[in-house]
Amino acid sequence: MSKYCVRVATGTFLDSGTWDNVSVSLVGPAGESPALPLDNFGKDFSRGAPRELPLPLRPSIPDAWFCRWLQLTPPQGAPLRFPCYQWLEGVRSLVLREGTGEAGHRLDGSQCGGGRGPGEGTGYFPGIPRCLAAESLKELDPNLREREHLGVTAPGSWRPGSSERWQCRRQGWHQGDPLHASPPAEYVFEHWQEDAFFAYQFLNGLNPVLIRRCRCLPENFPVTDAMVAPVLGPGTSLQAELEVRILRQGSGSLYLVDHAILSGLRSSDINGRPQFVAAPLTLLHQRPGGPLLPLAIQIPGPDSPIFLPSDSAEDWLLAKTWVRNSEFLVHEMVTHLLRTHFVMEAFFVSLLRQLPMCHPIFKLLLPHFRYTIYINIQARTDLFAPGKLLDQVRALGGLGSGGLELMARALEAVTYRSLCLPHQLADRDIQDLAHYYYRDDALRIWAWVKDPIVGIYYPDDSAVSRDVELQAWVREIFQQGFLSCASSGVPSSLDSCAGLIEYLTMVIFNCSAQHAAVNSGQFDFSAWMPNVPTTMRLPPPTSKGQTSLVASLPEVNATCHTLVLLSFCPQRRLGTYPDEHFTEEAPQRSIATFQSRLAQVSRDIRERNRDLELPYTYLDPTVVENSIAV
Repeated sequence: MSKYCVRVATGTFLDSGTWDNVSVSLVGPAGESPALPLDNFGKDFSRGAPRELPLPLRPSIPDAWFCRWLQLTPPQGAPLRFPCYQWLEGVRSLVLREGTGEAGHRLDGSQCGGGRGPGEGTGYFPGIPRCLAAESLKELDPNLREREHLGVTAPGSWRPGSSERWQCRRQGWHQGDPLHASPPAEYVFEHWQEDAFFAYQFLNGLNPVLIRRCRCLPENFPVTDAMVAPVLGPGTSLQAELEVRILRQGSGSLYLVDHAILSGLRSSDINGRPQFVAAPLTLLHQRPGGPLLPLAIQIPGPDSPIFLPSDSAEDWLLAKTWVRNSEFLVHEMVTHLLRTHFVMEAFFVSLLRQLPMCHPIFKLLLPHFRYTIYINIQARTDLFAPGKLLDQVRALGGLGSGGLELMARALEAVTYRSLCLPHQLADRDIQDLAHYYYRDDALRIWAWVKDPIVGIYYPDDSAVSRDVELQAWVREIFQQGFLSCASSGVPSSLDSCAGLIEYLTMVIFNCSAQHAAVNSGQFDFSAWMPNVPTTMRLPPPTSKGQTSLVASLPEVNATCHTLVLLSFCPQRRLGTYPDEHFTEEAPQRSIATFQSRLAQVSRDIRERNRDLELPYTYLDPTVVENSIAV
């Protein structure tokens, strides 16, 4: 009788071991062996300990056990590694394949066991991506509840080392109340009223994806030459700037930020008082080599004035504060929650349903979805539910008000091009903008994220077309994530290696770098509340000199709740793959090359930041999360 040896590795974190019984069977062309217990005297599956056991996997485990991998050593030949990296509990069977991926194993869907994931997604709110059908964390598979097993601090807890304590009371603000906690937040506190910093935040702040070149002035934004001459300077005009853009193809210097998506949304009450929402238009200008500066702001309405830098300091600051409030609403619900958290959840749920663990695309993407479903369900149950945190801090509230309607509007505007960074930047026509560090760093990461795995497993375009599991995954994402909206341009199938590479790059980028760019700076930019007010207590001004800025700002308790919401603890940085799902040398080399290139990107960013008054750090790969984990 041939003798095989099985080596089992248990997870390295707290409570990952077990005293319970595990047995294993070997399945091969010649048949299946009996279930044989993996048993030595004492605790066989201790935390972090690989154990060599005489002789696939049938555990009876009342308490959870995290199995990293099994390694089988045959009588002759090299050891075979079977990646697992899963929590196992209860009486169940798990089929594991040897970790080497081959294209032939995937073409007809019969070799790897088919989809293993949750049931079909459910509609959380009409018009937004369908999500995992679970109403609480307790309903999740243990592997999707991994944060609980690891004891990870939940969102809303304070950063380690933070000494600030916010007293959540109802009194109004007094000018000069300092709430700041980090060097960037200190910078915000000192510069938030300045025009250059106001404009800088459209480039490198929380929402650096709205600004676009202005090709013509909107009809509802009747700015005149006389209004903007003090900022434009002598020898030019609005029309001249627009004509420069047309004649020189890229030399135009007028830019527009339009928050029209907020128009007509129903606002909520906070502390028993109605709140207000506006949809401002902001026109900006940049001279060659100079800073971006605002020219004019209008908050559309029947009698809306156009606010200018030449107005009184309080009128101009009030107008800019309304824009900052609108920036927060669009950032939080659209750029952040919808376009990273909820859209990417659709990709993950379908991945679990359509691709088996042995599929190379499953192995590639799994680390980039770590904690995503956990954090999203926590958001839906603890943030959006009536009376929960969002109802206490935002003018658009949670379930009962305009926040989810805003996301439904935004999904209609999401296109595949807008999810692919180079196309998104080209469509906004902002290649000439100076000091746009988000753009520069994001393009660096996109260039190196470009998936290195496809060429290993897909030798030609026909291999992509014939992979029925891959095609089922892409098709379901189109149907469940984008509600079969053909105008989105999101593919429902893929037919080339180049198309697959772009698709996977888009997923990895949005799960990591894009989420970091719109998430990691929230506390820094928002710790001084007047810079990012979450709600406004007075209606938009219909004339100049009539409204108090301080009276318009949110009450202190709403700000305290916001600071709790925006605190977070980072987990794993981009390019970190502690779970060895790929066992072959070729993909391991590709991952090592990717990590080396990210290290060079980090060095380049740090070198650039040495000369910046406010360093842009949010896309330094050493601080970019590998997944949407917070």
